Amino acid sequence: MNTSLSAAKGNAIQTGMVYSVLLAISSVHMLNDTMQAVVTAMFPVVRESLHLTLGQIGWITFALNMTSSIMQPVVGLISDKRPAPWMLPAGMGLSLAGIAGLSIAPSFLTLMLAVVFIGLGSAIFHPEGSRVVYFAAGGRRGFAQSIYQVGGNAGSALAPLMTIFIFEPLGQPGAIWGTLLAIAAVLILLRVVPWYRQQLAANGKPVKKKAAAAASAETKPLTRNMIVFAMTVLVLLVFARSWYFSSLGTFYQIYLHDFKGMSVKAAQLPIFLFMAAGVLGTFFGGMLADRFGRKRMILFSIAGAAPFALALPHLPLALVYPIIFILGFVLLSGFSVSVVYAQELVPGKVGMVSGLITGLAFGMGALGAVAIGNAGDHWGLDRVLVWASFLPLAGVLAVLLPADRRD
Repeated sequence: MNTSLSAAKGNAIQTGMVYSVLLAISSVHMLNDTMQAVVTAMFPVVRESLHLTLGQIGWITFALNMTSSIMQPVVGLISDKRPAPWMLPAGMGLSLAGIAGLSIAPSFLTLMLAVVFIGLGSAIFHPEGSRVVYFAAGGRRGFAQSIYQVGGNAGSALAPLMTIFIFEPLGQPGAIWGTLLAIAAVLILLRVVPWYRQQLAANGKPVKKKAAAAASAETKPLTRNMIVFAMTVLVLLVFARSWYFSSLGTFYQIYLHDFKGMSVKAAQLPIFLFMAAGVLGTFFGGMLADRFGRKRMILFSIAGAAPFALALPHLPLALVYPIIFILGFVLLSGFSVSVVYAQELVPGKVGMVSGLITGLAFGMGALGAVAIGNAGDHWGLDRVLVWASFLPLAGVLAVLLPADRRD
C-alpha cells in the first residue's frame, strides 16, 4: 500500500491539503470522464455506421448525462447520511460494463443501454469523489476542487483525439480499449479507499457541525429564503452554461464538417482547443476564486464568455482557433467555483450539494443536446448554433448572488 495514501496525515480538514490524495482522485475523475468522452468521440463514426439522425445523437447525450444528473444528488443525499467508500470502485465497475457494451452495440437502443451504465457509474463516483476532495482540501477548497475538476475536464478534452486516433481507424469496436481506463480507475481507488475510510472514522460524523460552524464564523449566516434564492440563481447559471457547452461539445464538430467543409479529423481540432482551454480555465479559476471571491469568478466565467460566444458563429476559420480557445478558458473558469459556492451556501451536505450542481450541469447539458439536435434537424444546425450563442448572456444574473466570504 502506498504510504502517501494510507498513512495517517492528521486531520485533513484542519492541517492543509493532502496532495497525493487529491492527485489520485483527480486522476480517477479524468479516467471517469474520459470514458464518458468515448461516447462523444464515437458520434462521427456511429452516425454513419448506425445511420443516426442529429436528434438520435442528442438522445444518446441525454441518456448519458441525464442518468448521472438524476442519480448524483440522490447518491449524494444517501452518502451524506451513510458515506460508503466501497461505492467508488463499484461505480467504476458499472462504467466498465457500459464501455464494453459500446464496442459491440448493434443498434441505437443497445447503444443507449450501454450509455446508461456509464452514466450510472459516473453518478455514483462524483458525490463520493467530492467528499474525498473535501477531506483532503484543508482550507483551500477552491483550489482543491479545481484540481479535482481539472481531471474531469482533461478527460473530456480527449474526445477529439480519440475520434482521430481510435475511432476513425478502428471504428466502433475501438471502444473496447476504454475498458483499460475503468480497470486503471478501480486500481487507483483501491488505494484511496483506506485513506478515505480513515478520514470518515476520524471526521465523518461531526463534519456537518464543523462545516456549519466554520461557515458561521466566516460570514454572516444567510436566511433560508436567501439560500433558496441563491441556489435558484445558481441553477439558472448552470443551465445557461451547460446548454451552451453542450451545443459546442456535441454539435460544433458536425457543423464544421457539414457547413465549413472540414474533414472529420480536422473538425476535431477546434473542439480539442475548446476543451483543453477549459482544463486550464478550471485550474486557474479555482485559484483566483480563493483570492478574489467565488461570486466574482462565477460572473466573469459566464458573462465574460458572452462576447466570444456571440462572435464565434460569424468568424472565418482562421480566427475560430484562437477565439474558441479563449472561450473555453473563460467559460470553464467558474465550473469548480460553482460547486464550492454551493457547498458554502449549504454547509454539511457536501455530497448532496456537489451531486446537485455537477449532476445538474450534466442534466441541463443533456436537455440542451436533445433540444439543439432536434432544432438542428428542423431549422438547420448553423442557425441553431447562432441562437445558442446568446446563452452566456445569462451570466449577468450572477450579480444577484449573495456575496461570499471573500467578496
